[in-house]
Amino acid sequence: MSDFTIPLPPDVRRELDDLADATGRLPEDIALDAVLHRLARESSPVRVAAESLADAHADLLRRLGE
Repeated sequence: MSDFTIPLPPDVRRELDDLADATGRLPEDIALDAVLHRLARESSPVRVAAESLADAHADLLRRLGE
């Protein structure tokens, strides 16, 4: 896994640390869960739209690929 640094405002960092302490987890694990949740929530509609566009323009895309 590669490292990725996200600067957090002090109040957000305190809340993250408090939540981690209260749940017995690492702040990094909570942040990773939040990112994965956001990706899952937002990538699904984007994927559906992309597939819809690809289906609607399949003939054109096929001709461009020749």
